[in-house]
Amino acid sequence: MFEYCSMSAPSAVRALQQRITEMQVPQLGDRSVPTRSELASLLPGGALMRGCSYSVHGSLALALALIAGASASGMWCGAVGFPDLGLEAAAALGIALERFVLVPRPGDRTLGAVATLSEVLSVVLTRTSGPVRQADADRVAARLRERGAVLICVGDWPHPTSTLRVTDSRWQGLGTGRGILAQHTLTVQTMDRRGPSTRTISFDGGRPSAPRERILEALR
Repeated sequence: MFEYCSMSAPSAVRALQQRITEMQVPQLGDRSVPTRSELASLLPGGALMRGCSYSVHGSLALALALIAGASASGMWCGAVGFPDLGLEAAAALGIALERFVLVPRPGDRTLGAVATLSEVLSVVLTRTSGPVRQADADRVAARLRERGAVLICVGDWPHPTSTLRVTDSRWQGLGTGRGILAQHTLTVQTMDRRGPSTRTISFDGGRPSAPRERILEALR
């Protein structure tokens, strides 16, 4: 896992580009980006699409799970603005930490960091705490289209390809104190070109011997 406190430094970006070039698994020229099979029904075409943005509400676990398929296929992914991200939980969901870039505290330069990372990563995760100006969103969207990257935003994002809103979340496998997060079942309202819909999906993503409170906090 690579952590960058400031993505504004050109030397940091060049170093990251070189590292990814050395390690990146070659990808086919398909517009689709793989995601976990359990989540395919939530997305038009059954996959994330290059150059597109997605808005996720109510579950960081779902946002991380959406990344996991791309990560497992050899793609580089990253997250901007998650200082308390539970890396153990991310790894349990299938994210390869050796190909994961974290910018935990971008301050007021969140969108700048997102745009920078989209030049070198396949999927970028971020979150918003308030409205995003359309002009800023347009600049990020142009970079996504140019580089063929995917943006997943936890929170509102202007004109996303798809909006996924979790209305119910249930875990199976946790006892008191310690246990294994065996399965996560979510009820998700989706809005995309197919129209509004509600789907229930389940996916595995647990790790044994972790304190119950810590796991649940990491996946909120």
